[in-house]
Amino acid sequence: MNQNATVTLFIPTLNEVDGLKAIMPHIQPGWVDQILIADGNSTDGTLDYVKSCGYEYFIQSKKGIRHAYIEGFPKIRGEIVVTFSPDGNCITEAIPCLIEEIRKGYDMVIASRYKGSAKSDDDDLITGFGNWMFNTLIRLLHGHPYTDCMVIFRAYRRELFYELGLDREDSYWQEKLFGTVMGIEPLLSVRAAKMKKKITELPFDEPSRIAGHRKLQIVRWGLSYFTQMIYEGISPKYRA
Repeated sequence: MNQNATVTLFIPTLNEVDGLKAIMPHIQPGWVDQILIADGNSTDGTLDYVKSCGYEYFIQSKKGIRHAYIEGFPKIRGEIVVTFSPDGNCITEAIPCLIEEIRKGYDMVIASRYKGSAKSDDDDLITGFGNWMFNTLIRLLHGHPYTDCMVIFRAYRRELFYELGLDREDSYWQEKLFGTVMGIEPLLSVRAAKMKKKITELPFDEPSRIAGHRKLQIVRWGLSYFTQMIYEGISPKYRA
């Protein structure tokens, strides 16, 4: 990729004002060309803080984390997108490292909590096991040795989102089975592996969250992602 490729830092939020106040001052303006914040109708003053800082933002019209992406990607101007959580789980100093690897020609670079000596201070036994299980499924079905296929903190070419059909509603038909709205990262990881995209992982610790609350739906998301991954394993679509 062009060494001068532009970069967008994309930050989905829902009641994250305390985290934003603690984390955003550590993000250097020269790292990226655009900071875009998606807000899921926060009620804790998140938008007031975002506006006071002059950040570019939009308010989701539909609830759920993936709608932040689907509604947000047409607003992303960077050729590279870095997805980031402002709750303290993502180390800001890793942002330039992820961007540098993409500029070397990778399609996607993941900030892995489990590669090498990296560790997560936020995962528990259930979420840690789930991540291991889904990594194993992808390895068995598609041959790619992920160590962290679920994490939000990653960088990738903006067009990859469309090449892998992540903007398509029919990519998430499992939601209707389990009454939820899924995230995009598991499907992004699966289809990038199926398409034999150039992927790497860098080891970065995941600190404990400093603010906000987990918004995980362990059972419904777990079943949805499991069904999605099995389906992707037999589907001929999005395959190299």
